[in-house]
Amino acid sequence: EISEKSVPSIAAIQDMLVKMEDKDSTFSGSKEWIGSVEVALVLDYFCNVPGKILHVKPGHGGLEDVFEKIRTHFVTTGCPVMMGGDLDASSKGVFGTCKTSSGKYFLILDPHFVKTSAAELDLAMLVNAGWAKWVNLKDFSNSSFYNLCLPQVEI
Repeated sequence: EISEKSVPSIAAIQDMLVKMEDKDSTFSGSKEWIGSVEVALVLDYFCNVPGKILHVKPGHGGLEDVFEKIRTHFVTTGCPVMMGGDLDASSKGVFGTCKTSSGKYFLILDPHFVKTSAAELDLAMLVNAGWAKWVNLKDFSNSSFYNLCLPQVEI
């Protein structure tokens, strides 16, 4: 069932996380970031979509160990994945997977991009500026853990 809902404000998200006691009261109105686990809570609370968290430990194997699970997620749901880590703390939107003879890749869209004008979105600019790119799994930090939030939607 598809329904349309408005995007909650940052304040509403912060207040919800405080209300459910995931964060303490100082979180409301702060500039603190949220991670994949909190994204799962937000999706469940506001959209009634549970999120499955895949935790990838640092070290050998890492993202290689969950690549097929992520690929299967895209095939079965078509839904993007939110990815964050500790040492590699930059949030990432994962929108696809690719396996070639040169390696395994995630299609990464940087969620920090902000469109600043009413002009049509220039996809070439997004790629050239690095906002959208294929990233070899070997290029992610082997020293960082990663949490991936896989929204559990049905298509």
